[in-house]
Amino acid sequence: MLLAIDVGNTNTVFGIYRGKELVGSFRLSTTAQRTSDELGMQIHMYYSFLRLHTRDTDAVIIASVVPPVMYTIINAIRKYIGVQPLIVNKDIDTGLVNKYDNPKEVGVDRLVNAVSAVRRYGAPLIIIDIGTAMTFDVIDKEGAYLGGAIFPGIKVAMEALFQKASKLPRVDIVRPEKAIGTNTVMSMQSGAVRGYVGAIHGTVHEMKAELDGGENCRVVATGGMGRMMAEYCDVITDVDPDLTLEGLRIIYENNKEKFDAQPKIGALRVSAEEEGVL
Repeated sequence: MLLAIDVGNTNTVFGIYRGKELVGSFRLSTTAQRTSDELGMQIHMYYSFLRLHTRDTDAVIIASVVPPVMYTIINAIRKYIGVQPLIVNKDIDTGLVNKYDNPKEVGVDRLVNAVSAVRRYGAPLIIIDIGTAMTFDVIDKEGAYLGGAIFPGIKVAMEALFQKASKLPRVDIVRPEKAIGTNTVMSMQSGAVRGYVGAIHGTVHEMKAELDGGENCRVVATGGMGRMMAEYCDVITDVDPDLTLEGLRIIYENNKEKFDAQPKIGALRVSAEEEGVL
């Protein structure tokens, strides 16, 4: 089995693959305070919940935008799964042509999403990852990565509003039925959701105009709030919550020989009986 790990600013998502099949996934908050032993035990618990065994994991691949947590994650994988993880970085062959001015500046999560989206949906393509940040990534008709746009995520924006405006409360992010809010909470909710819907519509419209063949390209949403925003954005044609995990699986397959060439390491191997108890 393959364990794919997507380390985001807010959450870390774990996906367990048997061949090309995603047999289970779970997410934990991304925090530097968690120890490698705590993380290792949590991974064991989730495997047990899914009636799987960590000892059957042959490989692990990680994409991360949060360097401070990597030491803990790598140690947990080495100790409790017994493999040296493959880290997606500039040395990994993504199979994607990167036309960014400085290709090294592109976040690995954006490239992983692009690899997955091109395989699943073809090109040209616009990908919108709606999470802690909201990123737009554009793929041209040849399947090359062109670039995109980066916004603060909707939750980040609302938290900043709460912290900087002393009389405004924290609110749930939902869209009121009416655009004209008749109280403070409704007004904030309407502004947040409708404001971001407008930003998505406007940005996608301009990107399509600049993209050769973009008038009919698909627009794929992913990320923690991708499904919710897609309900209100008719420019979004597809919602794919597993886009990043699938991209990691594809990149692993493209680099499997590098993983196989790594020396095997010892591990704290938990028996099947012990795993069933956790």
